[in-house]
Amino acid sequence: MTVEGRPRTVTDASFAADVERATTPVLLDAWAPWCWPCQIQAPVIDEVAIETAGRLRAGKLNVDENRSTAARFDITSIPTLLLFDRGREIDRIVGVQTTAEIMRRIERALGARSRAVS
Repeated sequence: MTVEGRPRTVTDASFAADVERATTPVLLDAWAPWCWPCQIQAPVIDEVAIETAGRLRAGKLNVDENRSTAARFDITSIPTLLLFDRGREIDRIVGVQTTAEIMRRIERALGARSRAVS
């Protein structure tokens, strides 16, 4: 899902394949092109995608173009980051965040996942 260290575009049509059936956890960035905070968050998501390559997939969902998925997950503020594991939302981060905070939340969620699998 991440190509050359960059998050892949996720759409209403590709959501099931890209997120629900993913074999690794997925970090999905819900954004819109007009959203200034989303533009600030974008390079952070790129950095997280590089740092988590192989352990986590990263994707971007344009909420203006993919209203069905945005409504399904009740995304009312952007940027919103949704962390999925086995197709189920396990964490949600709203607003601009630092790389360190996003990584902390991912590690906490993935740590819980590995403990549950053990």
